[in-house]
Amino acid sequence: MGALVLPVRVYLEDTDAQGVVYNASYFRFMERARTEWLRAQGVDHDELLERHRVYLVLSRVEADFRAPSRLGDMLHVEASVPEARGARVVFRHDIVVHERGGRPADRPLVCRATAEVACMDAAQGRPRRLPAELLSELNK
Repeated sequence: MGALVLPVRVYLEDTDAQGVVYNASYFRFMERARTEWLRAQGVDHDELLERHRVYLVLSRVEADFRAPSRLGDMLHVEASVPEARGARVVFRHDIVVHERGGRPADRPLVCRATAEVACMDAAQGRPRRLPAELLSELNK
């Protein structure tokens, strides 16, 4: 699957006193986009645990913040998977302002990030190779 784009409205809880989005809020937005990308692939976190006895955890994030976004903006949070092998999945994220003040924006890039997600054995709490069935779904 290619990229998934998740629309996210910026609410007051996402911002500081000046109405600018906290950097940490972008990590929550990216987490939502990763989860929705996985769902679009037919991957459900509860099913991973029940059926395969694994869970996925964020192990690394590298983010480049390029421009601010503000209260009320509509962001498009893109998630794609350029690599899935062994015990890890690499996600790429671009976050752009899609709408500002109720009007279409010039789509400035707000943040570009790479996130690595590790597959963990639920019983042992250690990294484990992605189940073959899951790996097949991720590499479509």
